[in-house]
Amino acid sequence: MHESGRRDSADRRRAGRLVVPSQQAPADRSLLERSAIEELSHHADPWRVLRILSEFVEGFDALNEVGPAVTVFGSARAKHDDPYYKAGRSLGAALANRGFAVITGGGPGIMEAVNRGCHEVGGLSVGCNIELPHEQSLNRYVDLGVEFRYFFVRKNMFVKYARGFVIFPGGFGTLDELFESLTLAQTGKIEHFPIVLFGSPYWRGLVIFPGGFGTLDELFESLTLAQTGKIEHFPIVLFGSPYWRGLLEWLQDHVLASGAIAPDDLKLMTITDDPDEAAEMATRPLPVRVEEPREQTGEPKADAQ
Repeated sequence: MHESGRRDSADRRRAGRLVVPSQQAPADRSLLERSAIEELSHHADPWRVLRILSEFVEGFDALNEVGPAVTVFGSARAKHDDPYYKAGRSLGAALANRGFAVITGGGPGIMEAVNRGCHEVGGLSVGCNIELPHEQSLNRYVDLGVEFRYFFVRKNMFVKYARGFVIFPGGFGTLDELFESLTLAQTGKIEHFPIVLFGSPYWRGLVIFPGGFGTLDELFESLTLAQTGKIEHFPIVLFGSPYWRGLLEWLQDHVLASGAIAPDDLKLMTITDDPDEAAEMATRPLPVRVEEPREQTGEPKADAQ
């Protein structure tokens, strides 16, 4: 790209806010973790609503004039030589040539590929980035970028400003977006909204899985929050092994095998057929990691004997 092109791209880019330093706990974690609810909810949560409101306002203001757009999801781990990366780049160009902007999560992998394809043919390439414990920066092909603290605000933008979704192979975050969109369509919250799965070999096993969309949406949202460090020490228990076995096999054989998740990601959930075991798993005490005793709860320091 010529130097003038770089300047034009920089002029079009917009950041919703400054990125929080990586050593600071993500805002989502402060909102969702049980310790925050126990100790701070009476003081911090009402004021946190104002931050959430401001993030909605910033997102609406930044994206309101994007025009017709399609949101595309897919793995952040796809490399440049991955066939799906090349397909994502082609899709971004094809959408731009049809007069559509593209909206992605603004990160690497498939997101970068789609932004790149759109940007290279002169389309509007939008990225909605998210605050993570390990900072994820916007890829260099984003023309209009907005940073979000909260997953649920960002997810609203993906739907509100899109005419449809194209979903490439991906991990828990991609599956969360897939089942949220299916739940919204199934319940009539969105209408005439095409949801396109790209890559039939990857999706075929999931398509025949007899799961409820709303339940699967909640499952993959909780797994995404745990995987990205938005919540910690959060037991996710699947009850009924005959029901869940097909999904777990598909995650093992396709999602893990493709590199869209890591082996440890599958350890974020536990399966059981015993109600007592499920209750025990779901109520295990949290590890305590504080420097001083908590006067409110009487919990000892982590290194206390």
